[in-house]
Amino acid sequence: MRQLGYRVVDLLVDHFANIERGPVGAKADPAQMISLFDHDPPEAGRDPNELLAQLERDVFPNNLHVDHPRFFAFVPGPNNFVSTMADALAAGFNIFNGTWLGGSAAAAVELGVVRWLCRMCGFPTAAGGLFVSGGSMANLTALVAARHFLLQDRVADATVYFSDQTHSSVERALRVIGFLPDQMRKLESDNNFRLSIQGLRAAITDDRAKGLRPFCVIANAGTTNTGAVDPLSELADLAAAEKLWFHIDGAFGAAAVLSERGREMLRGLERADSISLDPHKWLFQSFECGCVLVRDAALLKSAFQIKPDYLRDVHRGLEEFNPCDYGVQLTRSFRALKVWLSLQTFGLAAFRRAITHGFELAELAERELRARPGWEILSPAQMATVCFRFGNSDELQTQLVDEMMKDGFALLTSTELSGRACLRLCTINPRTTEEDIVGTVNRLDKFARELTGRG
Repeated sequence: MRQLGYRVVDLLVDHFANIERGPVGAKADPAQMISLFDHDPPEAGRDPNELLAQLERDVFPNNLHVDHPRFFAFVPGPNNFVSTMADALAAGFNIFNGTWLGGSAAAAVELGVVRWLCRMCGFPTAAGGLFVSGGSMANLTALVAARHFLLQDRVADATVYFSDQTHSSVERALRVIGFLPDQMRKLESDNNFRLSIQGLRAAITDDRAKGLRPFCVIANAGTTNTGAVDPLSELADLAAAEKLWFHIDGAFGAAAVLSERGREMLRGLERADSISLDPHKWLFQSFECGCVLVRDAALLKSAFQIKPDYLRDVHRGLEEFNPCDYGVQLTRSFRALKVWLSLQTFGLAAFRRAITHGFELAELAERELRARPGWEILSPAQMATVCFRFGNSDELQTQLVDEMMKDGFALLTSTELSGRACLRLCTINPRTTEEDIVGTVNRLDKFARELTGRG
């Protein structure tokens, strides 16, 4: 066991120490990759060292390295080594984190970290929540609590409001909990890609006039596309006046409230009824690590708690915290351990600096792009995200993504804003340097001019 363990740790340390020296990753050919693993397991076991060598050869290189300092696509996953070791401990001790009876210390750690996250977001002492797999499950969990509290789980004629920049996980969650497409109001965002107060108010008024039941407003604390933050305070005012649940999808951006700049951008976060946030994004944890927070934790318990006969011993202590009563899962891993261990090891100041660094890198990228002819900024740097394009061709933007993938130095992805394809950089990795940003923009500029003949 020690021999295998030391070999695994050596692989991980090499990865963390040297990742920036290699390519940003690779996307394998499906026919070739699937054929490598589409076989029955052997009757007799194989040497673990041989298997590790196969993983090194066939598996680890053939993925996108979302923790690479020049991975700027989607939302990067810049984890840390302490978080990785915490996951190993949680898995090795196989800690059950579903009930106080099964894992009292694990439940206490989770409760403590969740309460700190609630304080970070400005929630009252009655707030609570739990760790989940990611933003998708966090959004779903919050919306189930909202449905149970405001609608008594009867969704007929209820309507939900969000902008066209809202993450697809929201629509998926609404489908899962019983909402039909004609009950979802995906409203056109404004020129800054934010949910329009005027448009929202008009939609609510129109639905009430039709005899429908406006139920919930979903706001963004940092959209995936542009990093835009919806007008949270104004939306909170409107939701309160209309007696609607106010959910904030902060899977990407809510954790930025830990920094001074993030706090300024996220004014009104504290007025939500529920918030989703992803520590595996801007708190630099390994996957999977999402979190849902609710202003009144009792509403989660009301929506999810079920007391079967075989758990009669679990529910005898009223003062005990049973995470299974607050969400979908009974069997749960000890996700809170890595967050707790990372925060304790590095301290909050390090996280604040890292978040601020992400803001500054996107602003540097914007300056570098503006300094080069032919580049157009479609959405200025905000929440460590900047969107831009070269020339007038949508196809060119796709070609630039492909060229960067082939080159391997850095990776970004494309999106669409106001009907126009564009490129996007998300710069939340604290290991990214200014030289990485300049080098990436230089390569983009070189490929753009080669493809258009403007060199």
